[in-house]
Amino acid sequence: MIGDCNIMDVKFRIATYNDVENIIALCDECFDEKTNLEYAKTVFKATEDDKNQIYLIGEKDGKVIAHTKITIIPTIYEDMNIYAILNHVCVKPEFRRSHIGTKLMDECFKIAKQRNCKCVELWSKNFRTAAHGLYHKYGFEVMDAKFFSKNVEE
Repeated sequence: MIGDCNIMDVKFRIATYNDVENIIALCDECFDEKTNLEYAKTVFKATEDDKNQIYLIGEKDGKVIAHTKITIIPTIYEDMNIYAILNHVCVKPEFRRSHIGTKLMDECFKIAKQRNCKCVELWSKNFRTAAHGLYHKYGFEVMDAKFFSKNVEE
């Protein structure tokens, strides 16, 4: 059974430009986003030297099976200090329940600690209840806040 993946067989690393196509395919599978590959490649290329934008992937047998984007945000505010935001946290469906999500979180926190982050935040859509289970189990707390969004009009 594919889901019985040995966590030791999964290698985590910072993504490169050559990984973009596989990241987009995984995110499309997990989130049904339909991101245009050329758009993704253009944005990745434009930001690949920004040390505060990190695309982390987990690979098994040369295939991307886990991913998240880590954005490090340094602030001038002492209470906030430096923090990280995770987005697009995902594990290929057939590899879920194999502790890969936990290992992905471990890797994120290792990077956050290296970068002197005070905390790590993430947001998750309400329908992703399985992911919420991982976040709660890992120690994330739901904050008393609402996530607001407004499109920027041209």
